[in-house]
Amino acid sequence: MRAKITYFITAAVLVFYFVLVGSRGLMLIRHGTLLTVTFGVAVLILPVIGIWFLWKNTQFVRRANALAAELDAEGGLPVDDLARTPSGRIDRDAADAVFRKRREETEDAPDDWRAWFRLAVAYQDARDTPRARKAMQRAIALRGTSPSGV
Repeated sequence: MRAKITYFITAAVLVFYFVLVGSRGLMLIRHGTLLTVTFGVAVLILPVIGIWFLWKNTQFVRRANALAAELDAEGGLPVDDLARTPSGRIDRDAADAVFRKRREETEDAPDDWRAWFRLAVAYQDARDTPRARKAMQRAIALRGTSPSGV
């Protein structure tokens, strides 16, 4: 729940920023000189890119959460029983052991979105966020192409 609240607060701050920057861009365009119009258009590009980025990330999170809910309903969600350091971080050796197992499962069933989902969780536990995201995108794509979910 804390992650959702943080995400919504961050999104709200970004939207506020986009509105603020967009209004400044429009103000520059209304000024009417070649230089200010050029700068105004350049400034308006930033909120457009930011809104697109925020939209794509929101879609990704919603789809990943939907997969998590489906997997949880099936009883296949990975259990978080990894050893932790005194500070609460996941022990790297424990994460690596689970990662090897998840990678083998994915290699055995490369078209199973569930295996890719669990691999994404293992990547995240091993603190490899870029690969975790790619694995989750693969799970989302596979789930989207298999209507029965199998």
